[in-house]
Amino acid sequence: MTSAASDQTQPAQPDNSGADALAKSWEPGAVEAELYKGWVDAGYFTADATSDKPPFSIVLPPPNVTGSLHMGHALDHTLMDILARRKRMQGYEVLWLPGMDHAGIATQSVVAKQLAAQGIARDDLTRDEFIAKVWEWKAESGGAIGEQMRQLGDSVDWSRERFTLDEGLSRAVQTIFKRLYDEGLIYRAERLVNWSPVLQTAISDIEVKYEDVEGELVSFRYGSLDDNEPHIVVATTRMETMLGDTAIAVHPEDERYKHLVGTTLAHPFQDRQIPVIADDYVDPEFGTGAVKITPAHDPNDFEMGMRHSLPMPTIMGKTAEITGTGTQFDGMDRFEARVKVREALAEQGRLVAEKRPYLHSVGHSERSGEPIEPRLSMQWWVKVEELAKASGDAVREGNTVIHPNSLEPRWFDWVDNMHDWCISRQLWWGHRIPIWYGPEGETVCLAPGETAPDGYTQDPDVLDTWFSSALWPFSTMGWPDATADLAKFYPTSVLVTGYDILFFWVARMMMFGTYVAKEDAGTDALLGPAGQIPFQDVFLHGLVRDEHGSKMSKSKGNGIDPLDWVEQFGADALRFTLARGANPGSDLSVGEGNAQSSRNFANKLFNATKFALMNGAAPAELPARAELTDADLWILDRLEQVRGQVDDAFDRYEFGKASETLFHFAWDEVCDWYLELAKVQFGGPEGDLSDPRAVSTRAVLGNVLDALLRMLHPVMPFVTETLWKVLAGGESVVVADWPAASGIATDEAAAQRVADVQKLITELRRFRSDQGLKPSQKVPARLGGLEAAGLGAHADAIRSLVRVTVEEEGFEASASVEVRLTSATIVVDLDTSGTVDVEAEKRRMTKDLAAAEKELEGTAAKLANEAFLAKAPDVVVDKIKARQTLAGEEVERLTARLAELGGK
Repeated sequence: MTSAASDQTQPAQPDNSGADALAKSWEPGAVEAELYKGWVDAGYFTADATSDKPPFSIVLPPPNVTGSLHMGHALDHTLMDILARRKRMQGYEVLWLPGMDHAGIATQSVVAKQLAAQGIARDDLTRDEFIAKVWEWKAESGGAIGEQMRQLGDSVDWSRERFTLDEGLSRAVQTIFKRLYDEGLIYRAERLVNWSPVLQTAISDIEVKYEDVEGELVSFRYGSLDDNEPHIVVATTRMETMLGDTAIAVHPEDERYKHLVGTTLAHPFQDRQIPVIADDYVDPEFGTGAVKITPAHDPNDFEMGMRHSLPMPTIMGKTAEITGTGTQFDGMDRFEARVKVREALAEQGRLVAEKRPYLHSVGHSERSGEPIEPRLSMQWWVKVEELAKASGDAVREGNTVIHPNSLEPRWFDWVDNMHDWCISRQLWWGHRIPIWYGPEGETVCLAPGETAPDGYTQDPDVLDTWFSSALWPFSTMGWPDATADLAKFYPTSVLVTGYDILFFWVARMMMFGTYVAKEDAGTDALLGPAGQIPFQDVFLHGLVRDEHGSKMSKSKGNGIDPLDWVEQFGADALRFTLARGANPGSDLSVGEGNAQSSRNFANKLFNATKFALMNGAAPAELPARAELTDADLWILDRLEQVRGQVDDAFDRYEFGKASETLFHFAWDEVCDWYLELAKVQFGGPEGDLSDPRAVSTRAVLGNVLDALLRMLHPVMPFVTETLWKVLAGGESVVVADWPAASGIATDEAAAQRVADVQKLITELRRFRSDQGLKPSQKVPARLGGLEAAGLGAHADAIRSLVRVTVEEEGFEASASVEVRLTSATIVVDLDTSGTVDVEAEKRRMTKDLAAAEKELEGTAAKLANEAFLAKAPDVVVDKIKARQTLAGEEVERLTARLAELGGK
């Protein structure tokens, strides 16, 4: 284990002035902002593309410019920051590149609402005037999340901050659009899309949220009202769509309808006939076994319409009003028409069953809240088959590794079955599609810098936000130019994101990254070689849930603002809470109690370091191991073991395991044991700190805390910076070296002796507690067998930590404790006479015994219940067995103790 100050020599007398440099207690709010500003001003986070250090790069998943930091962001950013800070300490040239997404729909909606509040409708402005208003809003109010990232401690390179509508990124978007268009991989066609009647645009699948809705299932009759004449009964929850029906489908093998296949039935409101078709898609066991087909307003119906070359009339306009049907329903809102069509069918006598409740899943616009309308619309599309195959092959061939690999099947299922991607949006804010139309119907796609001929007009649509986001890993580094950043930092090292957007964003980046690399291969630049991928690892974390395991949402009122926790507990507490629960692919549950625990941990580190500084501890050259005590050897060896475990966990993206390991080492071993043993080795308050053992202890404690603070720094940057700079006297822990392997073999004998000491002390402390002795109360005791157990050198530590004194003349034992250790049994005789209220102790123990007996009976009853054992999971049964064992031990112990006291 190396030390940050291994070239220093320990002074003859300790310098404890460092303790005075620390505040009385840890107050994160008083120091976090100043510390962060100092890091940025010092340039610690600014990457150098000319450096000869090995590169490590991450691009920040760009949050929406309208957004604010939520718990999902906080988790994402914490994990990325841990990776970036650790790699920086390990000697890598680290680029963590930040930026924001222009968020077409969200941003346009925000600005439109602000204008509406001023009495200005969007259509009152020209397109250019509206866009100017959006840019004004961005300059004044956009990007608040950037300040929140600073509060969290993100070590991003602010000098390279990007925005998806920056000039450079816009040029990248236009470049790849033209390449894809020229190769026939972008095309325009009329297809079914998710349509938002409020926003009046197509929206992506990820912007559709499905909710269970209590709808109305209505059955009605096509054909004759005479049961003996040709007719078919169908059912629907969206009665208005029957105005766009172009077929009735049945299963080819359904004997009930075979005679009708190929015939037609009259539409109740229009002068046209509806054919009866046969298709394997229809489930003959569901409902009547016949379904109405509305190809322009239902995804499954659209596919059937394509298979059977059915007409596809669109019967709803941009705001979902009924249009073009030639019926009395034209001009009605879709929900009004739903009622009026049902009433009109009832008047005709066509309703077979009145409306009945029907719970079904309905897609709603995430942004505007209304039910989306599947709608046939002329849009721009990307052919994804070839691009998706390359994305799948990158993972199959191991060029990109998904963590955890258990999510690989979901990746392949998605990319191997991907449908063409709708990339156009009917908005004004965004990347305008670079297609121009001539007066005679000519079409031209312009490359960056090209100008459209006179008389040509540009396509009014903009590109889906995910289109520009798909270029993020390389457009942010200057592509399509050959830049130093691309040469140094591309492909990026790892992508960190939630598994919930694996298919939407990650797949699109993989598609465009592999495509551009293939296109650029053999040129001067850029991303080659062919087959290059945008990131080597994909780490997928889970969702942040509340303490009860429920998904956080505004409707449930269980959401937590991470900045509230930063204000209340400090950024380190928030970060440690999230990191401690984060492992590949797993959701994590957090509550205020977790954050308070993490704040307590920060306080523990602060107080432990302050104690060390008060005793002159500092990282220094260690004495030869032969000169160290068992406790010194044990804690140094444990430090080395923990370092290896933490490195292994971080390398595997097991943030929770690494954090948990550091927590227990710091709290349970350094603070609860080594600091207590160190107090003895310092000689107590009046001890001689120039004593060789005290000098060694200061060096060991200083080195242990130095390495511990460095390992904790990526997770808890603020408290570790505050403490490390005082302890080690270095410039900043941000640029300190990551702890390296010591290469020294563990002293197993010393470790075993310390384990024996811990067991003995624990048992004696339990005895004291059972006796009702006050923690500060000292009692005379005789320690027998220490030499035989090899613990003679630990006698002072044992006596000090269990508050017993050496027996004096006339000592008479009133109690005895036996503790079996590795090689001997220690017998401790104590004189507790006059220190215990026997009757009070008997009453307390009798009460405890009754509780233990009740627990023993309860667990025994459960374990004797065959019905319970047959249904209960193994983990539950094991817990009950453990409770039973513990209860039995308690009954035995308390019964024996009461007997000693002359009780039960």
